[in-house]
Amino acid sequence: MNVVDSSGWLEFFADGPNASFFSTPLENVDELVVPTISIYEVFKTVLLQRDESAGLQAVALMKQGLVVELTANISMVAAKMSLEHNIPMADSIIFATGRLYQATIWTQDADFKGLEGVKYIPKYK
Repeated sequence: MNVVDSSGWLEFFADGPNASFFSTPLENVDELVVPTISIYEVFKTVLLQRDESAGLQAVALMKQGLVVELTANISMVAAKMSLEHNIPMADSIIFATGRLYQATIWTQDADFKGLEGVKYIPKYK
């Protein structure tokens, strides 16, 4: 199973320099886990940068994977991971979801760098 962090989705949709890194997990939708917080972050960013139609198209692609709602259990695991690894709320929810689904996290977000179960690539500046 794979979880692509919001930064990876946005990089893929923008066809940025790291897009090919994220194409591997994103093209394998049968193994893709999508936390609802990622849908929030991606939709908001695409809405700000483009328009609602583009945001809805992005979400439609994201919904091809297994969409995982934020539950009380995920919230509690995320809170513990946030404290343990000093990572922000959204990242800890994504990380906790990945852990609970035994998924690899794919990201270019430096907050995940060095964490177990994470495939990290530095973001081009």
